Amino acid sequence: MDLHLDTLDQHFSLPKTGKVEMSRPFSWLRRAVQDLLAHPLPSLGYGVLTVLTGWLVLAIAAKYTYLSTFSVTGYLLLAPLCAAGIYELTSEREEGRETSFAQSIHDLMKNFGQLAFLGAILGMIAIAWERVSAILFALFYGGEAVTMDGFLQALTGEYAGFTIAWVVGGLIMSCIVFALTAVSIPMLADREVDVVTAMMTSVRVVAENLPAMLLWAAIIVTLTLIGFATLLVGFAVIFPILGHATWIAYKDLVE
Repeated sequence: MDLHLDTLDQHFSLPKTGKVEMSRPFSWLRRAVQDLLAHPLPSLGYGVLTVLTGWLVLAIAAKYTYLSTFSVTGYLLLAPLCAAGIYELTSEREEGRETSFAQSIHDLMKNFGQLAFLGAILGMIAIAWERVSAILFALFYGGEAVTMDGFLQALTGEYAGFTIAWVVGGLIMSCIVFALTAVSIPMLADREVDVVTAMMTSVRVVAENLPAMLLWAAIIVTLTLIGFATLLVGFAVIFPILGHATWIAYKDLVE
C-alpha cells in the first residue's frame, strides 16, 4: 500500500495527510452537531433544499420506472456537492467571520470552476450507471414493460439475479466514488487546487485510514437509509450534519 501511495506523490503534489483511529468518525459526528447548533438556520436551509430537490427527482422518476435507478443514484452522487456551502459555513465560523447562507454561496465562487468540473465527473458517472442499469433491465426483464410495483416485487422474486447484479455493481461504483470524494469536495471548497489533486488526496486519505473510513462510510449509508425511510424529510437534519462532519473529517485528515 505504501508503494502505491509513494507513486501518487511522484505524480501529484499532494498535501500531507494524517492517520486517525477507527473510532474518530464518532467524534466528527459529535462536533458536527455542535456546528449545526452554532448556525442552525443556514445549515438547515441547505437541508431543506436537499429534501425539496429529492422530492422533485423522485416525483419525476415515479412516472418513468427505467429512470428510477438513475434518478436515485444521481441524487446521491450530486447531493454532496450541495454540501460545499455547508463546508463554507463551518470555515467561516472557524475563522471568526459572519456566517450566513448568502455568504457561504459567495465564498464558494473562489474555486467554483473546479467544483463544477467535479460535478461534471460525478454526473458522467451517474449517466454511466444509468446505462448499466438500462442494460441490466433489458437482460433480466427481456424487454417487458416494468411498472414500479412490479420492479419492487421482482427484487426478491423471479428476477433476484437482477437484484444481485445491480447491488454488486452499485457497491463497486459507490466504493470508487467514496474513495474519490471522501475529502475532495471540502478540499476544493477550502483551497484553490485542481480536481485531480483533490481526488488523489482523497484516495490517499481513504487508503491510509481504511478502518476509520469504512466506519465513516457505514455511518453515511445508515444515515442515508434513515433519510429515505422518512421519505427524505430526515435529510433536512441529516444532510447538514453529514456536511459539517465531512468538513471536520477533512480538517482532521489533510494538513
